[in-house]
Amino acid sequence: MNNVFYPKLAANNIKKNSKTYIPYILTCIFTAAMYYIIHSLSNNEGISTLIGSDTISITLGLGNNITAIFAIIFLFYTNSFLIKRRKKEFGLFNILGMEKKHLLRVIGYETLYIALISLTLGIAIGILFDKLMYLSVLKLMGIEISLGFYISWSSILSTIILFSIIFFIIFINSLRQVHLSNPIELLKSSNFGEKEPKTKWAMAILGFVCLGLGYYIALTTKDPVAAISLFFVAVILVIVGTYLVFTAGSIAFLKVLRKNKKYYYNFKHFTSVAGMIYRMKQNAVGLANICILSTMVLVMISSTSSMMMGMEDIINTRYPYDISIYSDGSDTNKNNLLVEEIDNIISRENVEKEVSYAYLNFAGIKDKDKFLTNRNSNSVVVNDINNLIFITLEDYNKVALESKALEDGEVLLYSNRDKYEYDTINVFDKSYKIAERVDDFLGNGIISANVASSQFIVVKDMGELDDLYRAQKETFGENASEIDFMYGIDLKVDDNEKEAIYNNIIDTLNNKGFDFIGETKVGSRSSFVSLYGGLFFIGIFLGVLFIMATILIIYYKQISEGYDDKERFEIMQKVGMSNEEVQGSIRSQVLTVFFLPLITAGIHISFAFPFIVKILSMLNLTNTKLFILCTVVSFIIFALIYSVIYILTARAYYKIVRRE
Repeated sequence: MNNVFYPKLAANNIKKNSKTYIPYILTCIFTAAMYYIIHSLSNNEGISTLIGSDTISITLGLGNNITAIFAIIFLFYTNSFLIKRRKKEFGLFNILGMEKKHLLRVIGYETLYIALISLTLGIAIGILFDKLMYLSVLKLMGIEISLGFYISWSSILSTIILFSIIFFIIFINSLRQVHLSNPIELLKSSNFGEKEPKTKWAMAILGFVCLGLGYYIALTTKDPVAAISLFFVAVILVIVGTYLVFTAGSIAFLKVLRKNKKYYYNFKHFTSVAGMIYRMKQNAVGLANICILSTMVLVMISSTSSMMMGMEDIINTRYPYDISIYSDGSDTNKNNLLVEEIDNIISRENVEKEVSYAYLNFAGIKDKDKFLTNRNSNSVVVNDINNLIFITLEDYNKVALESKALEDGEVLLYSNRDKYEYDTINVFDKSYKIAERVDDFLGNGIISANVASSQFIVVKDMGELDDLYRAQKETFGENASEIDFMYGIDLKVDDNEKEAIYNNIIDTLNNKGFDFIGETKVGSRSSFVSLYGGLFFIGIFLGVLFIMATILIIYYKQISEGYDDKERFEIMQKVGMSNEEVQGSIRSQVLTVFFLPLITAGIHISFAFPFIVKILSMLNLTNTKLFILCTVVSFIIFALIYSVIYILTARAYYKIVRRE
């Protein structure tokens, strides 16, 4: 054989199998383009000049790593569909005299062609759309858009290296499968796996236990800090449970359907149920993959879009005033001087709102209605830690413009994250009765930034606050908290002037020797926009990537099953089954399992909802209604896309099995 034979044969094989190869090649091109784009964005010099560039770069870098891992796993997984379809063809070549070393050369050329096409077109498309993505990031962050064209040579090199490694791994795996099989096994590979699988009750039960534990963790975790630490545990349990339930539970479910004579002995149901039982082991893995990808898409898009839409609420919670100053509250005279210095800078006619109050903040370990301060307590766990913030009734009424009254031993209470369910609060062996639960509290950005749940407690007078201060001083010693002073002001001027006034205040207070912490809403907005804009971009970016994966898995699943079912349906037609009955059977088979991943993904999202709400609360997104709306809208849109995929792939499946 001359040297041109194998390249030509490889090219003809790709053309002949275009129905299965074209979607795969398009996926490789799209994945390479996506990887180039996000890698280029993370290294774009224009990003590095933006305010909050570190946050943007870290976010894009995270997305870059996820895309790389996804590309390796997904393309390797997708290629397994192609090898399965080609094994019979390779077996025929082998029987006709082509040795395995010749087959390996053909596979090598096929892989090379696909790699060259994917990298060339993928990088070209990536370069073309890179600027569009860069402009989209700037638009999300409200930054002035600049013109110019940018090519990242380091991103081109990184894309070539990554995808060369991926295609090399795919090539080695293909060689392994062909080399270890004899010609007869290759010819009959499409018939393997037809032995009826046993019902593995232990595996099914373990799957439900894993799902139950994952759901239980999501529903019972109350504290946001604990939610972060347990999130990945719950995710792993749900993923493992999903695979086990789909693999073992689906077979059990189909066998239950088979035992139902009314349902099973029907032309539409008989062939579909019988066929699915025989292939459910491999079918279930694909369905589980679709379910997990669908869940990931819904979680990412709903959470990132809710953060983007609720950004103003988040900023206002973290920075309740245009300018906030925090200092030591033990010296009242010094704080009065601090306020006077600020008054000398700000014109009173520009002041919209002004607040100031003293507060005491320390941590306690929640144990029912008690907050333990014993550092040697055995009950210390992450989700029990609470911030306790005490202020006087006089300061509360002054800032909140209220005229509330308290008796001895009574307090007002506001809980910022977790509801406090008891009627009394016990701290330092003193019991306080909750006279009223207030709906809101005085703004305090530093407390809002703390990830632990906080209890804002209003005590009767300064004497009570001093008693608490002395008690925690005795308990914590050198680690005890001081009474702090908070001063906040809202201004009726534009953002540029607010920033100028803030800088003037900071310079003046520093020059006067004040010890303080200053924050400004305007100055901090850009970092928030960078973080949440970047997260939203990554969420949409990866969402599109995972939707593409879902589409391709479903497509290959339908095509693969179509070829497997073709001969079976031909036999059924020969024994008297009409075309209409074949079509009805196909519809029954596809509908029985096709929407199961979507329904299961919806169940996963429902149980994960309280978990995600708590994690979002750590980012100061407390607008639960907004998150519900984003989740529902995301699910509806995804369900519509999923339904369109069903219509298109079911049509392709039907064409295969009915082909004369």
